[in-house]
Amino acid sequence: MKKYFLIIILIFVFACDKNNVVNNTNPYLGNNNFSIDINLSLPSYNKLNYPGAPLLITIPGVGIQGVIVMRTGASGDFVAWEASCPIQYPTNCSKLTIKGINAQCTCDNNEFNLYTGDGGKQYPLKRYNVENLNGVLRIYN
Repeated sequence: MKKYFLIIILIFVFACDKNNVVNNTNPYLGNNNFSIDINLSLPSYNKLNYPGAPLLITIPGVGIQGVIVMRTGASGDFVAWEASCPIQYPTNCSKLTIKGINAQCTCDNNEFNLYTGDGGKQYPLKRYNVENLNGVLRIYN
């Protein structure tokens, strides 16, 4: 009986995710490891100091085709999404463009909400982890 209890406990421990970000099950977008720190006091990232103002970050090695970051509220909560359309393999035309509070696939004009990642399709936007460290955002996978 103790053996079964130990196995159940181990399953729960390994099933927990530090930041509650769902593991990627999207067959179109792979998992690539990266980490980037964004200083919100720099002029190039000033837009992120305002809720609902998304910013596309295209630094080599960050995400697959870049990362879209947006402040979701005045309390300093942020979301970060992969800048690739989640319903097709990455190509030149599958890079998302920002259209207000939505991200649009340039290949087929499908739109995804940047607050929730939902677009009514089979796969939502791929979410990345975000930590707000006193004015510095750490975005990572």
